[in-house]
Amino acid sequence: RFRQLLVNVVIATDIFDADMKDLRNKRWEKAFQQQDLSLTREDEFNLKGTIVLEYIMQASDVAHTMQHWHVYTKWNERLFEETYSAYISGRGEKDPSEGWYKGELWFFDNYIIPLAKKLKECRVFGAASDECLNYAISNRTEWEAKGEDIVKRFVGRVKGQGKQERK
Repeated sequence: RFRQLLVNVVIATDIFDADMKDLRNKRWEKAFQQQDLSLTREDEFNLKGTIVLEYIMQASDVAHTMQHWHVYTKWNERLFEETYSAYISGRGEKDPSEGWYKGELWFFDNYIIPLAKKLKECRVFGAASDECLNYAISNRTEWEAKGEDIVKRFVGRVKGQGKQERK
């Protein structure tokens, strides 16, 4: 049981696997949104516990998006620098500056805000889940207003560090 739980929680960090996302969403619905009379109390408890741990692991991976704006932009810039460096060195195929702004909006709308809503719905964090959701929504709004200029600043900084030519 522990091994399976550990595997599920680690695999949960692969957020772009559509099949795994669908499976997690179905398990979420089974655990929290529909009554399944075929489950024993223990099975229901284990299902809820497993899916909540998976979502906690996902949240920990992107926690900066659900914190104060300054925390979010600090870690967003570091991720941009890492991704841009990979692109320049030939380890990344796409220049991240070309889609970073819209990509962040998509990420908030399709991953971060739905994840924060699930954390709130499962009620394991109490008022802290409200805070995560509020910060996610606030950061999305602020990114929409300021993100294009911020990406320009990110690009200027990485180019100022000598990371200009793609190998």
